[in-house]
Amino acid sequence: MVRAGAVGAHLPASGLDIFGDLRKMNKRQLYYQVLNFAMIVSSALMIWKGLIVLTGSESPIVVVLSGSMEPAFHRGDLLFLTNFREDPIRAGEIVVFKVEGRDIPIVHRVIKVHEKDNGDIKFLTKGDNNEVDDRGLYKEGQNWLEKKDVVGRARGFLPYVGMVTIIMNDYPKFKAIATIMDLELLKSAKSKKRRFTEYFLKTLFPWVL
Repeated sequence: MVRAGAVGAHLPASGLDIFGDLRKMNKRQLYYQVLNFAMIVSSALMIWKGLIVLTGSESPIVVVLSGSMEPAFHRGDLLFLTNFREDPIRAGEIVVFKVEGRDIPIVHRVIKVHEKDNGDIKFLTKGDNNEVDDRGLYKEGQNWLEKKDVVGRARGFLPYVGMVTIIMNDYPKFKAIATIMDLELLKSAKSKKRRFTEYFLKTLFPWVL
């Protein structure tokens, strides 16, 4: 009979090496995943911050969520914004602005501009597809917007590209499915990249791996 616990003492060195390699491989895979995730997040943040600096807008890209600006823009269009403070606001241009008490910015056209003697500018907006101006959307007692309310001015757009965002917001189940699919694709891509990296490192540095 062989007593319990005695088997491990008689394992060959090669068996111990295998377990050691497995532990190293698990740690290596964890490092790869953490590093890849950190690179993805940092790259996205750098790109976004770069766009903010280049455009002067706190939100350089927005999605049109309603049909109030049809036919100029439709629901789901992706807008590219700039917001250079030295540029004067003119009647007829399309701006994205924030209203106190509302979380989502609004995309509408400037219809009136009022400039005071001291240089301060106030303006009124309206949706092209709306019957009345936006005074009913502003906070109580506010009849005009100011430059500080502007998030950006529309400089270009891609039609319907933002519909994916709208669908995921309107249908949470679709968002969950899309998230799972993204994770599976990311997992598959990471697995292929990891295998290639391990093969590359093992070829160059066999004594390390």
